[in-house]
Amino acid sequence: MVDILIIIGVIFFVSDKEFYNPYFLSYSILSWLLIAYNTNFYNVYRFTNPFKLLKLSAVQFFVFTLGFFTYFTVFKEGIIINNQFIVLTSILGGIAFFKAISFYALRRYRLQGKNYRNVIVLGLDDTSKKITNIFKTKANLGYRFFGFFSDKESKHNKYLGKIEQSFDYILKNNIDEIYCTLSALNKEQVKEFTKFATEHSLVMKLIPDATELYSKSFGSEYYGNILVLNVKKLPFENPENHLIKRIFDVVFSLLVIVFILSWVTPLLWVLVKIESKGPLFFKQKREGLGGHQFTCYKFRSMKLNTLADKIHASKNDFRVTRIGAFLRKTSLDELPQFFNVLKGDMSVVGPRPHMRSLSFEYQKEIENYIDRHAVKPGITGLAQVSGYRGEVRKKSDIKNRVRLDIFYIENWSFFLDIKIIIQTVMNVFKGEEKAY
Repeated sequence: MVDILIIIGVIFFVSDKEFYNPYFLSYSILSWLLIAYNTNFYNVYRFTNPFKLLKLSAVQFFVFTLGFFTYFTVFKEGIIINNQFIVLTSILGGIAFFKAISFYALRRYRLQGKNYRNVIVLGLDDTSKKITNIFKTKANLGYRFFGFFSDKESKHNKYLGKIEQSFDYILKNNIDEIYCTLSALNKEQVKEFTKFATEHSLVMKLIPDATELYSKSFGSEYYGNILVLNVKKLPFENPENHLIKRIFDVVFSLLVIVFILSWVTPLLWVLVKIESKGPLFFKQKREGLGGHQFTCYKFRSMKLNTLADKIHASKNDFRVTRIGAFLRKTSLDELPQFFNVLKGDMSVVGPRPHMRSLSFEYQKEIENYIDRHAVKPGITGLAQVSGYRGEVRKKSDIKNRVRLDIFYIENWSFFLDIKIIIQTVMNVFKGEEKAY
């Protein structure tokens, strides 16, 4: 935000008002942010050394300079702008100054014991000893080293106990980061700690043996000359992915509401009312993000009945009206859920929301069912376009849905959402066997 304010301030106070207009301002801000996203300019952490910061800044400034002059080449060709270099150097100089000052000010702040992270180490070997030495000697990084756990007993004053005792200790002492020595943990233990860290929103890092080679799928960092591997983050752990998905949800739902629901709603109101008594919209409590309940909207496709909140529709269900059968076959009954998307209760793409009564039942049967609540439920989802929708007849039906929902959460991308939406539209026109 400060960098954007610097760009705005320089353009407003320094630039030639005749040529530097809102279009140039918007271009400058967007190009800066897009370049920063691709150069990882803001991926600066407490362990980032000054040389890495200098490298990131050099790449960002070089690419932005190219983008800056590209604007004049494309939009202002043949026009002489006298203070281009003054504006550019003022922007880059201001941002560089703030970057350096904030970087060193934060380190001074940490020297006073502020802005710290509580850390422990699991296992003890030569590499982890070097890591713990960094924690103890470099106070400006802001780490508070509590000690280490190892199955090999030690008389070291920082020895806290056996590895299996670390779980309770981590929770009781508000530990923020866990460093795992791979030479001291087997695969099952690494898997167990990874699950534990995910459930309790902890940062987990792996300390490899310096003589071993590891997959490039791990993120690597250097603490001095010591390699540390990051456990791969899930896509939705990155705030920018939440922002991208939310912007798309709002824009897409507004388009559907304005260009489809605006004329479909009054037409369906007439057709639904002719066939059966009752309201046009059906409202039902469903489970959403974090397991919290929200009111889900649909076009009513059934006669009024007392079983609506207890059981799913089944094949040849007597409750479904003739117009309702068409709505369910074409998935048009789901269209009002775009209002849920606009409100923020749902997303266009995600795991389908279930009734709480069914959710309790599935949680007993499926081990990782609760992981679906890590994201907002969707109008459509990977499980639905893969053939797993409608009535749950056997245990494998819900197992396969959960499996695909978890795969979606762990492998999300913007283009995966687009692919699922396109497949959903194709299925609407093609018709689906289980849409009843």
